Amino acid sequence: MSHPAGIAADVPDTEAREHSRRLLDSIRREAHARGGLLPFDRFMELALYAPGLGYYVAGTRKLGRDGDFVTAPELSPLFGRCIAEQCRAVLAALGPEGESDILEFGAGSGTLAAEVLSSLREHDALPKRYLILEPSPDLRQRQQRFLAEQLPELLARVSWLDHLPEGFQGCVLANEVLDAMPVHRFRIGADGRPREIFVRPSPEGLEELSGEVVSPGLEAAVQALQDRGLAVDSGFESEINLRLGPWMVALSEVLERGAVFILDYGYPQAEYYRDDRSHGTLLCHYRHRAQADPYLHLGLQDIGAHVDFTAVAEAGASTGLRLAGYTTQANFLIGCGIDRFLAQASEGPNALDLMLGARQLLLPSAMGERFQVIGLDKGVSEDWSGFSFRDLRDRLDGGRPGFGEPLA
Repeated sequence: MSHPAGIAADVPDTEAREHSRRLLDSIRREAHARGGLLPFDRFMELALYAPGLGYYVAGTRKLGRDGDFVTAPELSPLFGRCIAEQCRAVLAALGPEGESDILEFGAGSGTLAAEVLSSLREHDALPKRYLILEPSPDLRQRQQRFLAEQLPELLARVSWLDHLPEGFQGCVLANEVLDAMPVHRFRIGADGRPREIFVRPSPEGLEELSGEVVSPGLEAAVQALQDRGLAVDSGFESEINLRLGPWMVALSEVLERGAVFILDYGYPQAEYYRDDRSHGTLLCHYRHRAQADPYLHLGLQDIGAHVDFTAVAEAGASTGLRLAGYTTQANFLIGCGIDRFLAQASEGPNALDLMLGARQLLLPSAMGERFQVIGLDKGVSEDWSGFSFRDLRDRLDGGRPGFGEPLA
């Protein structure tokens, strides 16, 4: 399948077109240097993170109503208040107040950090530090400006990191982070074996083709799916996140005690690789329009893949983390008290706005069921409130005994 050079009619101006063209040229040069082919995960990495050109490191506005998509923290402050409630429980379970930290991966606009800190201050439950691991220099600057404006008196507690902290104790948050992790793509051949999907230059721009698997671990990962009766039909295409395992290993190695909460759009594995989802789960956003073509608007659009939450649970267990719970975003927010926050605000001046925002967070047709939450913990074993309303971990295991128990 051939694709034009990353430019479409609704790219707004010549500057944006030129930006997209420069990124295309960079991708084409790397492909040529590698013999003409790029594994899809490397294409995705360049499209999102190429220095100065990738979507997340370029200077365009990405989040909010003036960007390309809106995340839950921007939709309603109630999201952050609920997350703060779960963080407060984790910090309390770990010991004396002010002795544990919060670590947020990819803090976006900074809205979630601001709401969590503000809510915890109201309960005299502030963490010792609020750490943000942000790979995007552009987003880091936006977060710093936003938090300096919103919470100048708490800014001293906030630190931005270039790598994971050593000896971490506290609560880890990853909201819409794993979907932006580069993935490998594969197609099942006529012989039932996986073929890897590559990207190469074409006269028009870029094109996809499949060939013998060259990426380490991909063939074994697809075989594991096929051993479970998934991804077996000829022509079936999908993605696998081979970077998830190393990410989880690194996180577990620095986490001494605490809990991890991962919130994202995705499915249990049996749903992820369902027969009728035969073209994969890629989802791209540009100017609040969603589509599945990652080759449009290069450097100007977000590219994401849905999260395989069964793989997340298995990766956690393999590193010694306990599966603490899994549920939909709606169930998680209800467990964290969103109905109580709504009742408290029912007579306030912002009651209608809060109600409308809550609908977007909770309705199945909006974010309520499309987004899922998984919890993992280590050195502390609690029944976390976010999973108290309805824990759906049985949807992850496919009936496998001992699923989610730490293996290390």
